[in-house]
Amino acid sequence: MYAVIQVGGKQRRVHVGEVVRVERTPGSVGEAVVFDRVLALGSGISLRIGTPTVDGARVLATVREQGRGEKIHIFLFKKRKNSNRGRQGHRQSYTAVHIDAIEA
Repeated sequence: MYAVIQVGGKQRRVHVGEVVRVERTPGSVGEAVVFDRVLALGSGISLRIGTPTVDGARVLATVREQGRGEKIHIFLFKKRKNSNRGRQGHRQSYTAVHIDAIEA
């Protein structure tokens, strides 16, 4: 069984037993997290699609890690305009969660 959940403005397809990285979610390591924005539930050939969410469905997870991703470099360059050259970096925060159960 799998579920499509919405976390932090992004949609993720998750399975039971999987560890996924989602947008930063409040909670410390070991705490339980409930995702109630379930957009779709699937199992084999059957599929339940919500309008916009599936009623009564939720995904139970446990926080494994709070961290930050790898640094990406942003470089701004405009030719013949020496004042508009710049460099910037960004590290996105994430929460790694272990999917414990999918309740329909």
